[in-house]
Amino acid sequence: MTTRRVFLKSTGGLAALSSLGGTQALATAPVAANDDQFKLGMAGYTFVHFKLDQALEMLRKVDVHYLCIKDFHLPLDSTPEQIAEFHAKLKESNVTGYAVGPIYMKTEAEVDRAFAYAKRVGVKLIVAVPNVELLPLVDKRVKEYDFRVAIHNHGPDIALYPNPASIYKEIKDLDPRIGFCFDMGHDKRFGEDPVADLQIYAKRIFDIHLKNVSAATKEGKTCELGRGVIDIPAFVQMLRKIGYSGSCSLEYEKDMKDPLAGIAESVGYFRGVCEATRSAKRRS
Repeated sequence: MTTRRVFLKSTGGLAALSSLGGTQALATAPVAANDDQFKLGMAGYTFVHFKLDQALEMLRKVDVHYLCIKDFHLPLDSTPEQIAEFHAKLKESNVTGYAVGPIYMKTEAEVDRAFAYAKRVGVKLIVAVPNVELLPLVDKRVKEYDFRVAIHNHGPDIALYPNPASIYKEIKDLDPRIGFCFDMGHDKRFGEDPVADLQIYAKRIFDIHLKNVSAATKEGKTCELGRGVIDIPAFVQMLRKIGYSGSCSLEYEKDMKDPLAGIAESVGYFRGVCEATRSAKRRS
């Protein structure tokens, strides 16, 4: 909570929260127009326990309009008719599916299936976890399809791609359309500095899993965005410094069978940080 309290005090946010009636009001308060290039989205995994209609209702309640599509909502073998129905539901909710994944790729057939799936779905960004020996094939398919592939880091939980450095080592000489889905929470749990890594790997970061964690260790758990150990205001300021133009997609992995309150708090906090740091920049 220390980072959150310091931020709110420095920006006058405590008074704002009081006048708005608390964090719930912050989540739904109107946000001034801004010139930020990045957008707020949602990682589909957040809704692993919910049907698509339920997920879209939660997105409506927190006024989020971008979704990274997971295959439990739109299976990898979906027909064109199923995909059309899926997109129609998203359109009714004013939601855009901007990418698919994460998709694990352990065989050549799984690489080809993922690219064919993304093409049918109509997106050009695949969040992926390909085995290292398959990267030459991924590189070949990226050139053929003109898609981008964002490799997801998983911190101390999975030996494959634990941090951005382990990804960059494997992709630095490959097509520049192969980059990162930067999971800032897992990065912190691995003992890294997400703000510094955001700057170091900026040119190859195509997607961000926005989250905070309770500790900078393997034992750290996802928590509400303003309550963890990552300095979110500093992260937002770095997003602007590097000119990041992709999605910051909240991946909320706490209370996953009843996540709406935490999602709303996190969305409101992120929007509050963005507005307060913009206002502070204007005054400086």
